[in-house]
Amino acid sequence: MPTLISQPTRIQSAGNKPKLIDEYIGRVNSQTSSASVAHMRSPEGWLEPGQTPTFDEFTIVLKGTLRVESKTGSFEVKAGQGVTAHAGEWVRYSTPHEGGAEYIAVCLPAFSMDTVHRDAR
Repeated sequence: MPTLISQPTRIQSAGNKPKLIDEYIGRVNSQTSSASVAHMRSPEGWLEPGQTPTFDEFTIVLKGTLRVESKTGSFEVKAGQGVTAHAGEWVRYSTPHEGGAEYIAVCLPAFSMDTVHRDAR
C-alpha cells in the first residue's frame, strides 16, 4: 500500500544565512535511505560550504536562480531549469541574486551528514 507523507520535517541548513529545508522523503522524515526529496528556499546572498558528496543530486529550480560551482567553473540555474551534481564531484551551491531561490532537490541515495563530505571551514 502507498505511504502518505502527511508533512515534511524542517532540517537545519548549512551556510552563511538561514535556509529553509523541508524534507518530505529521506532519512529523517520517512526513514528512507534509498532517496531523499526536499523543498529548499534559500535567501539572497546565501552560500554553503563546498562538498564532495557520495550521492547524486538532482535539482529543479522553481523560482529565482541557483548558482552552481564546480572545479571547472560555475553557472546559474534559473526557474524552469534543472541540474545534476554527480557523486564524487566537488560542488557548491549559492543564491547570490535578489529574491534567492526556491527549488526541489532529490538525492540518490538519500542525503546524510555522513555522505555529504562538506569542506572544512
